[in-house]
Amino acid sequence: MKYIIGTLILTMSAFSHAENASSQRLELPQITVQQNGTQYPMTGLDKYFTGKVRVEPSFQAHGEAKAAGAMVTFEPGARTNWHTHPVGQTLIVTSGMGWVNQWHGQPQVIKPGDVVHIPANVKHWHGATDKTAMMHLAIQESKNGKVVDWLEPVTDKQYLKKQ
Repeated sequence: MKYIIGTLILTMSAFSHAENASSQRLELPQITVQQNGTQYPMTGLDKYFTGKVRVEPSFQAHGEAKAAGAMVTFEPGARTNWHTHPVGQTLIVTSGMGWVNQWHGQPQVIKPGDVVHIPANVKHWHGATDKTAMMHLAIQESKNGKVVDWLEPVTDKQYLKKQ
């Protein structure tokens, strides 16, 4: 009898422990999947871009995360205005060929698979070459709620500088 009661107490204790663990699992953060097509693309605004540009938001910051990203497609000749990022920016080129340039620098060619690291507060622009389209994933973090400071347009002379 003592054995049966002891087993019953152990069984009830194990059940209670499993129930607590189960309820704790329900409180853990859950993985979410953002389905393809749920973020709507937009045309790049003339006050930030020259030429035809398409911006497709990929992800926004959630919770304590500060990073956000977008797929950006530049048609030939299209580019950003000069701009800076308070925490920097990373570009991952996915197709085509483009250029990236920092203030007082020389444009650099960027191609699929290239990863471009732009430090915080470096004045720069990026876009397609004059003859080819280019697409990249742009990733940047916010600082005090801000991810970019837009500046003046890149002139044709700056854009075609020593190509």
